[in-house]
Amino acid sequence: MLKRNFTEEQNMFRGAYRKFLEKEIAPHVERWREQGIVDREAFTKAGEQGFLMIWPEEQYGGMGDDDFRFEQIIIEETANVYAGDWTNTLHSRLVGPYLSRFGSDEQKARFLPKCVTGECILAVAMTEPDAGSDLAGMRATAKDMGDHWLLNGAKTYISNGINADLVVVAAKTDPDNNPHAMGLFLVERGMEGFERGRNLKKMGMKAQDTAELFFNDVKVPKENVLGDPTLGFVYLMQGLAEERLIGACGFIASAQKAFEVTREFVMERKVFGKPLSYMQNTQFKMAELRTEIDVAQAHVDACVAAHNAGELTAEDAAKAKLYTSEVLCRMVDEGVQLHGGAGYMDEYPISRMYTDARITRIFAGTSEVMKLIVGRDIFSENFVPYIDR
Repeated sequence: MLKRNFTEEQNMFRGAYRKFLEKEIAPHVERWREQGIVDREAFTKAGEQGFLMIWPEEQYGGMGDDDFRFEQIIIEETANVYAGDWTNTLHSRLVGPYLSRFGSDEQKARFLPKCVTGECILAVAMTEPDAGSDLAGMRATAKDMGDHWLLNGAKTYISNGINADLVVVAAKTDPDNNPHAMGLFLVERGMEGFERGRNLKKMGMKAQDTAELFFNDVKVPKENVLGDPTLGFVYLMQGLAEERLIGACGFIASAQKAFEVTREFVMERKVFGKPLSYMQNTQFKMAELRTEIDVAQAHVDACVAAHNAGELTAEDAAKAKLYTSEVLCRMVDEGVQLHGGAGYMDEYPISRMYTDARITRIFAGTSEVMKLIVGRDIFSENFVPYIDR
């Protein structure tokens, strides 16, 4: 494939992070999957070595480097050891930036240092039993009580839901007069009225704790509101491009790994006395997949460069998320097929990768929603012919 663009410092970072994964993460993945949750120690060990949050300023304990390629490396290497259900990137690059973008200096000083060390694990709560991709259907409310907000509602399918110490909760703040007014509230572990439900059993991503969260008259101090309590929807939209880029990086990294384990298997498996890799059908299938993955990887790398330059649009992020999730699902499906009966056995990595992959066309916006976003852009007044770009 085409040569990729990482700095010497980033390549050194990759090597150090790979060693960390081999020592501290990979040996525990099987146990985490069985217990349905990652040990909190995984976060603190990553934090101790500077692998959890790269971008915060040095005063908060980070490197102060916002280059997304550091997180891209973390995503790729984590997927390479089958630890994609350790949601370290959700903590570091999906939720954490809400504090830096919209938080006050006091909030950043209070929370970011412990987020960097892994002592404070983050989650974001948007999805509800009756509101997923359609945030306008949200029912959670927060009422201004003068010196605090009174938060009520339920959230579901929340990643890091059990482990989280700090949850960014979206709730409507003026449902009667302005249904689009929404606030982002920092709910801390131990706040009265904040309860966790089940650690939900899932088809895949078994080690990722995914929970129901309940908020019953939770008194949220005014100092725990992110920015303007009516602009939460706008804030969430600002983070969606990066969220979908995070997804795209992870999806294509998983596709790369699925390709490699399938390649190894078909070179070893014998059919009619010859390795399966000698068969023309196998070669054609793998050639098609190799091409799709390489093309997708080049697009993702271009999106990362655009994001670093502040130029990644919501539409382009949606295209990347849509396409990479579809490529991954095609790769794991063909991978299982080429493994034959072995592909259906849990002891083979491709089996787990197959079930883990299915959610990628749903979370961070379904494939159908991604198509709506791209379709609206195509038929908008802002459409630019390719030749004029």
